[in-house]
Amino acid sequence: MSARQSQLVIVANRLPVARVKTKKGMEWKRSPGGLVSALTPFVQKTGGAWIGWTGTTGSAPDLFDFEDIKLVPVGITRGQLENFYDGFCNGTLWPLYHGAVREPEYHRSWWRPYVAVNKRYARMTAETAERGATVWVHDYHLQLVPALLREQRPDLHIGFFLHIPFPPEELFGRLPWRRQILEGLLGANVVGFQTPIGAHNFIRVCRRYTDAKSKAGTLELHGRKTQADAFPISVDVERYASAAESDIVTQRAQEIREQMGRGRRIILGVDRLDYTKGIDVRLRAFSELLSRRRQAIRDYVLVQLAVPSRERVDEYRELRSRVEELVGQINGEFGDVSHVPVHYLHRGLPFTELIALYRAADVMLVTPLADGMNLVAKEYVATRYDDTGVMILSEFAGAAQELKTALQVNPHDVDGLAETIEMALSLPQKEATRRMRKMREAIGNYTVFDWADSFVTALSH
Repeated sequence: MSARQSQLVIVANRLPVARVKTKKGMEWKRSPGGLVSALTPFVQKTGGAWIGWTGTTGSAPDLFDFEDIKLVPVGITRGQLENFYDGFCNGTLWPLYHGAVREPEYHRSWWRPYVAVNKRYARMTAETAERGATVWVHDYHLQLVPALLREQRPDLHIGFFLHIPFPPEELFGRLPWRRQILEGLLGANVVGFQTPIGAHNFIRVCRRYTDAKSKAGTLELHGRKTQADAFPISVDVERYASAAESDIVTQRAQEIREQMGRGRRIILGVDRLDYTKGIDVRLRAFSELLSRRRQAIRDYVLVQLAVPSRERVDEYRELRSRVEELVGQINGEFGDVSHVPVHYLHRGLPFTELIALYRAADVMLVTPLADGMNLVAKEYVATRYDDTGVMILSEFAGAAQELKTALQVNPHDVDGLAETIEMALSLPQKEATRRMRKMREAIGNYTVFDWADSFVTALSH
């Protein structure tokens, strides 16, 4: 480990870069995504550091500089990948925090690697941070780091942000290691959540399962205070809006509309292929709509982009099979040689192609069963510079707290979702414009840069 230290340290499961093959060989490239875009300017401005995993198992490479950021790679063994990441993070915490839409599993053999990996991150952070530095820890993979780091470096200003929902008391209480997780988080000066509900849930479970006392959004444990509050994440609005207005996107969006059929209304879903996203329920709702309005089958088309996710895990492979079977059933029942009701893409898309899809879509379907925020909803709104388009949004997505004029829906209700899609397709243009304009105002007033700034400001007080 180099002796170089930093005044601002970001600690996340992954580094903001990935190794990709180019004509020159393997090179580091910046990873896509709002978190990286939001935090990079902060870290660059201070000559800060970013600690995280490279995405491959084995020994970590030496630390290196990338775009004026000191990157500190963390090594993860194959066994830790299976037990820490696939096991405890995504087999226990992920389903539990998303409302137990799938039954979480609790294994001691998963917990021990979770502790070990968190200790490694904490040790490396302690070595990287200057005296009195600001450290911002991210997400459910690293919930023990704040307290572990506090033990080693009580001089630090430590913040933690949870990107996924925080569950209510009756769900979180099932976790065998609930006290350890909570006391780990209470090592931070500020713990941030996507919504006020998440912050409220956290305060309640801390009062019940730890010795912490609470007053006005502040928890006190062992004489140390922790602020718990909502800091809803957003997107780089200007980036999406300017891309949407570009000639290349405008032309490509028109090509997509022509390919789908002149005059046909396009309904779009963009999700990781994850059981929390409700893709299978959405497909059943679309099938229900087609069965009710057979005379209008050729008027609509659903484009579903499902980005591959956790393909090593059996449950995710089963989900893919179930989704693809539903797509086949719908196309088999309602399609013909000249019209396919569902276009299904199981892959990621380049940024420009994604923006063109957003622009081509008349209706955006964002219907997760549970979601911390769901930035796809905000991305779509950011591309609607002309106030066109209709958003159907799950009331269980964090984004529903801000995008109040979306057509909000219970994503578990197949009939209700089918009716809402029908409503979206027949919404008068004046009403659709009013709703979209309100949503654009909401995200324009609070971008991803405002989010990062508000959190760091809270942490500095």
